[in-house]
Amino acid sequence: MKKKSLLLFLLVFVLVTVVVAACGKDKTPVSGPSDEKSPDAGETGTEEKEASGNLVIYTARDESVVEQVVGMFNDKYPDVQVDVLTMGAQQILERTRGEKANPQADFWWGGTQSALMVAANEDLLESYKPSFDASIAADHKDAEGRWYGEMLLPEVIMINSDVLTKETGPQDWDELLDAEWKDKIIIRGVLASGTMRTIYSSMIYRQDATSPDKGYAWLEKLNANTKDYAQDPTNLYLKLARQEGTVSLWNLQDILLQKELNNQPFDYIYPTSGAPILVDGVAMIKGSKNQDNAKLFYEFLFDKEVRVTLAEDLFQIPTRTDISAGDMPAWYKDLDLKPLDMDWTLLAEKEAEWMQYWDERIKSN
Repeated sequence: MKKKSLLLFLLVFVLVTVVVAACGKDKTPVSGPSDEKSPDAGETGTEEKEASGNLVIYTARDESVVEQVVGMFNDKYPDVQVDVLTMGAQQILERTRGEKANPQADFWWGGTQSALMVAANEDLLESYKPSFDASIAADHKDAEGRWYGEMLLPEVIMINSDVLTKETGPQDWDELLDAEWKDKIIIRGVLASGTMRTIYSSMIYRQDATSPDKGYAWLEKLNANTKDYAQDPTNLYLKLARQEGTVSLWNLQDILLQKELNNQPFDYIYPTSGAPILVDGVAMIKGSKNQDNAKLFYEFLFDKEVRVTLAEDLFQIPTRTDISAGDMPAWYKDLDLKPLDMDWTLLAEKEAEWMQYWDERIKSN
């Protein structure tokens, strides 16, 4: 009987010891990027939370960018299931608008300043002040925290480098209208592309800021020289690589990505009069289902080390003002950015009207 009592006592002792050890085990929280320890980090509400669940992203980013960044994010947060749907920036706006009553995505990754301003005005975006807020210039973010510029995208002249050089291609916007380039220009389908809508709206504004008529006339001449409109970026790259055309208009980053990573015969010419420098931004979608994970992605995407890595690997120009130029790659240090003077608020207000006119009265004729 004593042996049974002793055995029972030992079993109870072992059980209690195991339970106490399990309860006292240190559970290490998943911390956000290094920036989250700044004075504003407490507002993110993410640094003490376990990262798990889902994150749905609508993006206009190139596939190579998505693959690298989501891979890096999942290295840090392996239990977050990230689903990415790729489409044009304008298509993201239209889809988010259509899903306003029941948002299907959590994060908008890659949108023009104009599109994000429209979305903010339509109450489609969540207000959020991230830890890096102070490092973003006022003209590169929304005053109410509904969107932040992630990077700067100069819009430039794209050439097939097997046929043209930086010296023999068109040197400025107005040269695109010369007879020399008739049927040699391939343009990405304008209405679905935030990049192209920005370029075309900038060309209208550049002709006369007070009236679109001179800009419409300019676009009519460009349309006359344009051989074809590609349905998406992939189709644009194919047509240009096959020399169906030798000139296009596109953003600097994607040109460098295709040239350096995919060995495409592409190069760029920075227009002598300057380029519209688009603020390419991100936002959380209002009322989304996975906002904690959206905040995690927000913070991760703007982490200083991540921004430098993306500049080195993917030719991105960060909007953060607190990154030392000495930390940036050689290609960035050699870049001389000359912006066209734009009223981005006016462009956001007029873009839909101008592009509808172009589609119905210029392209269709």
